Amino acid sequence: MALRIDILTLFPEMFEGPGPLSSSMIGRARAAGQVDIRIRNIRDWTHDRHRVADDTPYGGGAGMVMKPEPLVEAIETVRREGGAGNSRSKVVYLTPAGELFNQAVARRFAQLDHLILICGHYEGIDERVRDLAIDEEVSIGDYVLTGGELPAMVVTDAVVRLLPGVLGNPDSARQESFMDHILDYPVYTRPEEFRGVRVPAVLLSGHHAQIQRWRRKMALKRTAERRPDLLERAALTPEDRLLLDEIRKEKAAG
Repeated sequence: MALRIDILTLFPEMFEGPGPLSSSMIGRARAAGQVDIRIRNIRDWTHDRHRVADDTPYGGGAGMVMKPEPLVEAIETVRREGGAGNSRSKVVYLTPAGELFNQAVARRFAQLDHLILICGHYEGIDERVRDLAIDEEVSIGDYVLTGGELPAMVVTDAVVRLLPGVLGNPDSARQESFMDHILDYPVYTRPEEFRGVRVPAVLLSGHHAQIQRWRRKMALKRTAERRPDLLERAALTPEDRLLLDEIRKEKAAG
């Protein structure tokens, strides 16, 4: 069964035409039936001739708030279409206040049958929508965007590429950055020398065990230098710890 992703938005035009959800591997996955992505206009569930989906906040204050009626009705309709009551269905609100999105969350979402992404706007959504219809809240970073459309694209891209068969080589996803809280190792291709910089000799040696050891060491080194916080969560093997000792000694020696 293909994963179905419904994106509920006030600005469906942001997803129209050539773009990230119709190009590259997501476009190929959609064409192959590996994922079913549907863009839904929240205004289709409004009940006035002006299709108003927002209003001023009670208590005063700047900005507008997304109304509960059209948004909850949209979520309920889409859930019914995807099989209401399905335990492998999730309604996710994209908001700076949510859990930080990472590779582990992407893997979890990739196991679902139905993912519904809610694109917030203005000052956010009426709190009753959270109470009645939202399963989870996710943020792609500690900054504020105009709306949830770009985060929806990010989440969709990260999730779809983890679906079975989407990547040509299944090892690609397993070896990528963040899969085990370790950044990826440096990679090289032809030519062997470019502007005086040569490809590391070990990669040309044909010695697979040495190549794997070098790659793991460089991945650990890169993580220690750029994201030491990830190492605190990584499940390091005894070999990893020996490699980190080597890295520290090499750094101390200059």
